Amino acid sequence: MASTAPWWRYAVIYQVYVRSFADANGDGIGDLAGVRDRLPYLRDLGVDAVWLTPFYRSPMIDGGYDVADYRDVDPMFGTLADLDALVSDVHAMGLRIIIDLVPNHSSSAHPWFVEALTSPPGSPARDRYVFRPGRGTGGELPPNDWGSVFGGPAWTRAGDGEWYLHLFDPAQPDLNWANPQVYAEFESILRFWLDRGVDGFRVDVAHGLVKAEGLPDLGNVSRDLLRSVATPYFDQEGVHEIYRAWRKILDEYPGDRMAVAEAWVGSPVRVARYVRPDELHQAFNFEYLLAPLEAGAMRKIIDESLAAAAEVGAPTTWVLGNHDTVRPVTRYGDGPAGLARARAAALLTLALPGSMYVYQGEELGLPEVLDLPDEARQDPTWERSGRTVRGRDGARVPLPWSGDRPPYGFSPDATATWLPQPVDWAERTVAAQAGAPASTLELYRHALRLRREHPALREGSLRWLEPPSADVLVFARDPGLVCAVNLGAEPVTLPEYGDLLCASTEVTGRVLPPDTAAWWSR
Repeated sequence: MASTAPWWRYAVIYQVYVRSFADANGDGIGDLAGVRDRLPYLRDLGVDAVWLTPFYRSPMIDGGYDVADYRDVDPMFGTLADLDALVSDVHAMGLRIIIDLVPNHSSSAHPWFVEALTSPPGSPARDRYVFRPGRGTGGELPPNDWGSVFGGPAWTRAGDGEWYLHLFDPAQPDLNWANPQVYAEFESILRFWLDRGVDGFRVDVAHGLVKAEGLPDLGNVSRDLLRSVATPYFDQEGVHEIYRAWRKILDEYPGDRMAVAEAWVGSPVRVARYVRPDELHQAFNFEYLLAPLEAGAMRKIIDESLAAAAEVGAPTTWVLGNHDTVRPVTRYGDGPAGLARARAAALLTLALPGSMYVYQGEELGLPEVLDLPDEARQDPTWERSGRTVRGRDGARVPLPWSGDRPPYGFSPDATATWLPQPVDWAERTVAAQAGAPASTLELYRHALRLRREHPALREGSLRWLEPPSADVLVFARDPGLVCAVNLGAEPVTLPEYGDLLCASTEVTGRVLPPDTAAWWSR
């Protein structure tokens, strides 16, 4: 019997970093036509939906997360007609499409901010952003002690002496969500894209839109976005009013339209507040992403996540990586050991209840590129930190599709890609892995096919089973599936669980090697 649950409750969603997925016009930069050309690959991989990172008009100071026009495509990526054709093709293949929405800040090139800079203090144009007088005898000090996530202060002084807030780069001024024009504008933007057929939105910095009254000093609280606790600018109560209004808009449209929150808020209980029944549909589980790959730590965060989500009737949304974090292969140790652990983590995650996001290249076992030349780096964190923090470029290197040397089929003509690819990726290309039974690509294809076919892996509940050692996780998904993961250094012998369906490394009999996950059907 077919499931009647909304598609997003159990979907596997593939994140496309548009610049780095596929280049159709030969300029070394990925584009929408390139994504469209490669849609059969995503269909055959077995995912349910595609999430596109920003393709809007932008100066590209922060990879397109500095939006100058929320209703148009940047010429770097194509045209609005290209986007419409991509949406049509996605739907024709039975997939869904999610796009990024960036509501915390605009580009400094956005017409609103250009107007604000030429308008006087206290003007309606300035009130769309967060402008404040400085401190000190002549206003020469920033209004408070907030720092930018990218390094340095979170305030820049305009020509007339007032300061404007930017939690990220100075080219990304924060919008003032206490202003009704901002509120109305983003409701209009939502409708613009919903009317064009998109199935959902990934909400960038979803926890950051509302700032505490009076903009109080931060003091000694951690400024780390990835480990954020309550701050005057993150996870304020007012964000939930915004999402309740957005939910009503999404519910007006047919086809189970949805939104997923990027909310770094520190605990599964805080995350669950974003996915209450009248708010957003999903929220990334970053505590799971950041947890050490150890049995005790993983079981704890799995239990906490499932419990918090169940309290509000939402699915848990698992994620191992994205364009802002170090790739799992490297995070788990790099080299062959890191790859083995990343493969085990993938199989563990795909067996959990809820939805999962896969960042492009995870299905190829790509590592973080750690040796990018300094002159190639484009992440604003690199310069903002005084060239002490390498930033996120290492997770954004263009995908290798085929061939034995760069650009590995990424681009039909270009010899250089916008970030340079390693010279030793020939064995990691899609072409090299396709059809190779032991490859990471075929592991993902097999696991995703089973996830679609096995009744337990859609809506089945999770039940922990007794493990043979403290380094092993074993759980059942009812009806009839068992997942076991050995995160220790020694092989373990398991009870009889039935027929082996899938394993991240070779499994013989009932012996589960180290850094291995496997599924059985019984």
